[in-house]
Amino acid sequence: MSTFDPNGVGIANGNIFGFPYTEAEADIVLIPVPWDATASYGKGTSNGPQAVLDASTQLDFYHPELDRAYETKIFMPAVSSEWKEINDRLCEAGQQYIAHIEVAGEAAAQSIYGATLSEINEAHNALRANLKERCLQLLQAGKMPCVLGGEHSTPLGLLQALDAHHDGFGILQIDAHADLRDAYEGFEQSHASIMFNALKELKNLQKLTQVGIRDVSEREIELAKNDPRVHTFYDWQLKNEQYSGRTWAEQVQQIIATLPQKVYVSFDIDGLLPSLCPHTGTPVAGGFELQQIAFLLFELVESGRQIIGFDLNEVAPGPEGDWDANVGARALWHLVCATELSRRKHA
Repeated sequence: MSTFDPNGVGIANGNIFGFPYTEAEADIVLIPVPWDATASYGKGTSNGPQAVLDASTQLDFYHPELDRAYETKIFMPAVSSEWKEINDRLCEAGQQYIAHIEVAGEAAAQSIYGATLSEINEAHNALRANLKERCLQLLQAGKMPCVLGGEHSTPLGLLQALDAHHDGFGILQIDAHADLRDAYEGFEQSHASIMFNALKELKNLQKLTQVGIRDVSEREIELAKNDPRVHTFYDWQLKNEQYSGRTWAEQVQQIIATLPQKVYVSFDIDGLLPSLCPHTGTPVAGGFELQQIAFLLFELVESGRQIIGFDLNEVAPGPEGDWDANVGARALWHLVCATELSRRKHA
């Protein structure tokens, strides 16, 4: 291991944050997934992993909740150029299909672009299977796999690996969207379907706790009401309670109380205020300050619950500047530090 100066200039050594650890040395392995082929509004989140990596060395590595945070042994392999090329090719074809849906409807579009839809679904299945296999290998090696997307569909393979490894766990979802749609626009693993697929496929999923949801269909609300595993804290409810005097600290304790002992954190960056992530695929007015989410994460650890993995998704760099990537890197740093604090407590 090379030396690392936490007070010096960040070194772009290819690893996240410029940290000096190899995969063999790491406790946490962050897998980048450059995929946004099912994104239906704004594209660009496939560029998120590389942009967050590039921005990550600009941080300072003191964290008020984690002593010697810079000693966190985390490793991120290089972003796959092969999957990025596949994604970019399928995105171009998929955009034509999505544009036709908006004009002629889903059935008519599928009759013309059925081959394109099938190709995207097949590639997505291969991506999911490859990720699951990779994560299972990491779990067997005693490491914690996590995902940096990409659109929000990307962590399904990781969730399947965790489902095979743990007897029971919950998901804490921070998001503007419920993501409870079934095969949205014909995409079997749509970014809008990740939690629908989790509920359907994960046999050891005990609880899905959603926080900040504010753009949702009536069918998704009904699904959430009728599945006892789902507890949704809508953004308008949280805000209305705060207007009446309830504190975020009180609400956080209510949120945490719904979760079991083991918790996976799924963080869609659009759960934040749009001013913090203006180029994300589907920004929605409302949302959280980043420090509110940091408070939630560390209160989760303080409660004695164990973080078993996480994903950060939907960071999309803009055409100019690196604001989205900078915020994404800071959101990732909070996730990593909360996860490392949990790991140290439960080692």
